[in-house]
Parts: sequence; structure tokens; C-alpha cells
Amino acid sequence: MRRLASEIGVTQPVIYSAFTGGRQALIDAVALGGFDAIATALEDVPAEPLARMQAYLDFAAGQPHVYEAMFSMPSGLEFGTGAGPDALQRAFAGIRAAFPGPDATEAEVAWATVHGLATLGISKRLPATRSHARLEYAHHALTRG
Repeated sequence: MRRLASEIGVTQPVIYSAFTGGRQALIDAVALGGFDAIATALEDVPAEPLARMQAYLDFAAGQPHVYEAMFSMPSGLEFGTGAGPDALQRAFAGIRAAFPGPDATEAEVAWATVHGLATLGISKRLPATRSHARLEYAHHALTRG
């Protein structure tokens, strides 16, 4: 927020005041936009596990600040209830289409896996040189193939 405020020549409180709910409303708006964008990125590739996993990781690496707003910052968004905003449901549906099952368990584990890889990759806590090998390993583990 500081960088954005600086770039447009205002203070952070001015940015927050543009949103009725203040800072939290702004974070939620960025997060929702991110979920809409990641859903589109997932929908743009075949509903195959490796393709969807790669699309997810590419999105996170390409938009790390948006990804942080989606998952690391406090949010008023409802997760895991099926009653959340459409963008959240579309994003999860994008994962679930590649990991169908009798319930959402396989998709939840796949999401948790790529989320972990994305988060650790963005924060540079895993060496980038093995990112492809980790993706292949995760794919193999998740698809038993």
C-alpha cells in the first residue's frame, strides 16, 4: 500500500478512505480480483492436474502481491463453506475439475499442495532451480501416476 500511495502521490489513509469498509474492504477487493484472475488462469488451460497446477503456480509467481492479499492478509472472505463469493467458488472449481472425486478431499489436498509450493516459492524459501522437479513430484504424488 505504501508503494501504491507513493506512486499516486497520496497517503495510505487516503487510499483506504476510497473504500467504504476502509483497509479491510480494499484488501478484500484485491483478494476477490485475484481469485477471479486465478480462476480465469485455471479455466484457460485443460482440466488436467499438471496443467492446472502449473497455471496456479504461474499465477502466484507472476502476481505475488495479489497472491499475498488473497491468502496471507487478514480477510473477511468466507472460505470452505460453499457460500463464499463467486470468484472463490470458481477458483476452487478450477482445481476440483482437475481432481474430481466423490467429495472435495482430493481437490483440497491438491490446492493445499500447490498453495504450499507457491507460498514457499514466492518467499524464496525453496530453491528455484528445483521448482519443476517439485511440481513433477507433487503431480505424481497427487495423481498416483
